[in-house]
Amino acid sequence: MKDILDEKDKRLRVISKDVVFPLTKEDKKNINDMLEYLKNSQIEELSEKYNLRPGMGLSAIQLGIAKRYFVVVNEYDEGKFENYVIINPKIVSTSMEKIYVEVGEGCLSVNREVDGIVPRYARITVEGFDEKGNKIRVRAREELAIAFQHEIDHLNGILFYDHIDKKNPFKDSDKYRAI
Repeated sequence: MKDILDEKDKRLRVISKDVVFPLTKEDKKNINDMLEYLKNSQIEELSEKYNLRPGMGLSAIQLGIAKRYFVVVNEYDEGKFENYVIINPKIVSTSMEKIYVEVGEGCLSVNREVDGIVPRYARITVEGFDEKGNKIRVRAREELAIAFQHEIDHLNGILFYDHIDKKNPFKDSDKYRAI
């Protein structure tokens, strides 16, 4: 797989362009590589063996590819994974409730701890396309909803810490539910 860009790389601030179907061979390979990396990074034995930082999602722009697609690998049970590949994603509905990751949100492009809360919708519905160009609609909640919002932010040139109040990193933490 291509190297994951570091937060200092200006390409992470680029707004990605819509994907045109059919996918190129390179895009298909990148998607498979991203899925494999994320799965292996969540299996402790492989993560340690290959020195992989654990991650749940990756967007194409994190590999320097300014195309609107991302993948999320969600471990829903011990050793059981569900893969999501969403191309040209759009959030079509959100909950009123907002949540945040209590231990702090992380990112494979940000190799440091960042204090503060990132308010996210507790539930979202995303529409987009699968790898074959079929229209898909995914309802996500809690951790999965956060991962989707995080990756969609990447496609818009936004990093998670852009949502953190610089003067008061834990501002409004009493208004949102910690997960």
